[in-house]
Amino acid sequence: MKTLIENAIVLTMDDEMRVFDRGYVLTDGANIAEVGAGRFAGDADERIDARGGILLPGFVNTHCHVSMVPFRTMGDDCPDRLRRFLFPLENEAMTRELVYRGAVFGIGEMLLAGVTTFVDMYYFEDEVARACVRTGMRGYLGETLISQPTCDSAQPGGGLEIARRMFDTWRGEALVRPIVAPHGTTTCNEALLRAGVELAAGQNALFTLHASEMDYEMKYLAERGETPTRYLKRIGAVNERLLAGHCIHLTTDDIEILAEGNAAIAHCIGSNTKAGKGEAPMPAAARAGVRFGLGTDGPTSGNTLSLFDQMRLFADAHKTANRDRALFPAKEIVRAATRGGAQALHAGNELGQLRPGLRADMVLVSVDAPHMFPVYNPYSALVYGANSSDVSLVMVSGEVLVHGGKLTRLDMEEAKAKLLEQMGPFMQSAAKYADII
Repeated sequence: MKTLIENAIVLTMDDEMRVFDRGYVLTDGANIAEVGAGRFAGDADERIDARGGILLPGFVNTHCHVSMVPFRTMGDDCPDRLRRFLFPLENEAMTRELVYRGAVFGIGEMLLAGVTTFVDMYYFEDEVARACVRTGMRGYLGETLISQPTCDSAQPGGGLEIARRMFDTWRGEALVRPIVAPHGTTTCNEALLRAGVELAAGQNALFTLHASEMDYEMKYLAERGETPTRYLKRIGAVNERLLAGHCIHLTTDDIEILAEGNAAIAHCIGSNTKAGKGEAPMPAAARAGVRFGLGTDGPTSGNTLSLFDQMRLFADAHKTANRDRALFPAKEIVRAATRGGAQALHAGNELGQLRPGLRADMVLVSVDAPHMFPVYNPYSALVYGANSSDVSLVMVSGEVLVHGGKLTRLDMEEAKAKLLEQMGPFMQSAAKYADII
């Protein structure tokens, strides 16, 4: 089927960063067939009038725990909440069905915000894969590897076997890319981390984890004469497969190591600053040529699953921290949210640009709202003005999943109701933590 989206401000995000003020994109099946300016003279099975909206590649969320929707607004201002109640509550109350229902709801939220690909790390991760197939979303999905008992494995490190099965089960599924996802440098012992490195190498898969995020993590490794990045290098993890989440406390030496290893960063500015941890040295990382994309983190850490929020926070935080209004122009920030994210996943030859032959993943942002008028600079409009409610159309692999601002495969009210059905025992377990959350 050929679908034509016309009368759009087309941001190609290609090598020349071409913009077509009144342009079009033609899709043929799962791929982009043609991109151009003016009126398309050929035939199409469906024609969609963009009404002057901004058409760009779909957003890539490089770090998420989508099924944590039930935790949202819980203990937002609580210090050290990961160890005080998140880990315990997960073990007490997270179930297979709750992971699935949370993933369906969270994916719906992301689609409505223009996200077409996301990287996820959680438990019962095969249920997140099932949710991707149900919703039409593309996911890079990793079962959490961690050296403690979890809700889906009584054996510490048991996630490794689950991760191995993920590769066997989902191999060949177009929307699901299994990855290797250790929790972190101090929550996994060295043997488990090394096993994860070996699995990622054998499968030629993405290897992602939390790194250089926590103060206690930095202190623990410093006492052993290392930074998290140096530790990862020593065990063979710093290479083109590494996608390091957060990276708040990187040193100059760490940045050089990541650049030399062709590793990438998932920059989660919303959750980083909300937790008061810092903003990460992204200007230095960018200058060094380190690949990076933007991540929302989970819905309990960053609260929203929208990259519009991350783009605006990225600009505000880094410009303020560096006292430099010209730092990270809007064009660079939009690139990080789209093509930059795709490159961080080593998917730049498939995603992140509006270019013939690539996947037809795109988002149309309406300019009809008062806060979107006028549009002198479409990149500035996206970073400083737009929000999820402006998303009009979303396409993943040529399938329209959002049309007129509404999901085509999902009913969000139904998704919420089914999620709530599963949340009863979870909320009962959470009640015992009421004094700290």
